[in-house]
Amino acid sequence: MRIIIITQDEPFYLAQSIDYLISLLPKKYKIVSCVVSSVSPFGKQENFFQKAIRTLNIFGWKFFMYYTFKFIISKLNRENSIASVLKRNSIDKIVLGQSINHQKSISLLKKYKPSVLISILGNQIFNQEIIDLAENGCINLHTALLPKYRGLMPTFWVMKNNEKHTGVSVFYVNKGIDTGPIIIQKRVEIGDRTQEELIKYTKRIGMEAIVEAVKKIDAGDVQTLKNDDDQMTYYSFPKREDVEVFKKNNKRFF
Repeated sequence: MRIIIITQDEPFYLAQSIDYLISLLPKKYKIVSCVVSSVSPFGKQENFFQKAIRTLNIFGWKFFMYYTFKFIISKLNRENSIASVLKRNSIDKIVLGQSINHQKSISLLKKYKPSVLISILGNQIFNQEIIDLAENGCINLHTALLPKYRGLMPTFWVMKNNEKHTGVSVFYVNKGIDTGPIIIQKRVEIGDRTQEELIKYTKRIGMEAIVEAVKKIDAGDVQTLKNDDDQMTYYSFPKREDVEVFKKNNKRFF
């Protein structure tokens, strides 16, 4: 089975997650390339200055300085970057000069003859031609128990809303946002974890769920769960008042 990963250059947690995923995959599953787009934490493309100002305005100085320091460390320690992880594992890194839905992008990805596409923090909505590009479709990881908490930053929202449990979902991508049939779900107790701890834990569990999903797809043993629109909730990026509630509920970012 030939795999293409679609992701973004997230500097904090993703490289370790991709490295863990690679270590878990049986040798018969080959990651042939990885599409890496520029990071877009707010769900849209912004320049570095816009991202920094918005982060400061929403989350405050403590959060801003903590992640600024982590960002600097990540840039200094290139061995833990996504590019380094891909290079160590002889996986082609693809940086597209246009949308993934552009015909040039589609033609390039077709050359790798993928069996399945795996979106991990993919930050573009895929057109049907991308969804259908691989013979076994396109799957996505979402760190929440769908159909609840569709959208952005589910680890923030489940903590802000005082949920006791969250989880991960691996599902088939369709034209909606987090709306496709669910292949694998795993439930996670939030406990007294900080948001950073919850992010790391759900990403790790998520990599394990992806491997489980790939094995099921390969074996033709997928029995999907309904991603019921009638039960869904959807969240976009937090506002400053949401962060204030998060803190009033005695939740911690790190």
